[in-house]
Amino acid sequence: MILADKIMNLRKRSGWSQEELAEKMRVSRQAVSKWEGAQAVPDIEKILMLSQLFGVTTDYLLKDEIEDEEFTDDVAPVPVKRISLAQANEFLEWRKRAANRIAAATFLCIAAVIPLLLLGTATELLPENLAAGIGLITLLIMIAPAVAIFLFCGFQNEPFEFIDREPFETEYGVEGMVREKKKAYRPAYVKSNIIATCLCVLAFVPLFIGSFTGNDFFIAVMFAVTMILAGIGAMLFIIAGVRWASMQKLLKEGHYVPKDPQEQRKIRIKKNVGRVYWLSVTAIYLAGSFLTDCWEITWIVWPIAGIMFGVVMCLCNLIADRNNGKKS
Repeated sequence: MILADKIMNLRKRSGWSQEELAEKMRVSRQAVSKWEGAQAVPDIEKILMLSQLFGVTTDYLLKDEIEDEEFTDDVAPVPVKRISLAQANEFLEWRKRAANRIAAATFLCIAAVIPLLLLGTATELLPENLAAGIGLITLLIMIAPAVAIFLFCGFQNEPFEFIDREPFETEYGVEGMVREKKKAYRPAYVKSNIIATCLCVLAFVPLFIGSFTGNDFFIAVMFAVTMILAGIGAMLFIIAGVRWASMQKLLKEGHYVPKDPQEQRKIRIKKNVGRVYWLSVTAIYLAGSFLTDCWEITWIVWPIAGIMFGVVMCLCNLIADRNNGKKS
């Protein structure tokens, strides 16, 4: 039996998917797929990790003539990273800065459509084609730095990505320090979420006021106010949420409590579906708005999408639970 078949059999016997084995081995799912498809061979370090992970000898893995599994006396755990006090402080400080940057980039993306909308209704001041051209250029100018900020934050976060992907332990003093910071930040976290919620709810008031007038330019101005209020609310949500989540990650609390493989699989499915869902909604909103030029109507896509998102997540849970039931 070749190495590829042995890895596949051991993985299936352990009840892991390729993605779960990849996480434990600190490689990509594609790498595991290539191992099992005999398209690539793990290096010696990965062979040792596989031996420790499955509790089998390296001879069993490397020698094709050995068909029966040879188990080691004990299963050595895969090395777990430890986070020092200095690393924890560095992570929290970086996430604090990143929260402000991500919030600012998000606001730019939300506000980018405002000039296009205002210029589109100011037909008395500028020719329609010129106004649309200036609006589109302004939109791209505002979105470009936002994308740059998102990319920059992603690259800067690479040293800490293992906190999301791999098991870790904290050294002495880290938990106490983080709990103190979390306790001190809680009042600001609660206040930010309350204010953000109120702003998002009240953001629709200017739009409703503008819709009663029938004046296109005034409606556009009120829509701009709506977008600004919603953008500020989104910024507060992001700033508070990112900082709070960073402390929960280190403490392994809330959504970051270690979960069993089935629960982890369900979370990954929901995240992937959520990304596709909101990207699709955004594309539908922009396409519908540009094609119909009815920005004062197409905003209804967002509350409908918000309601339907809950339905989609419930369906994801049902499908994941059914699949888990079949596997068990």
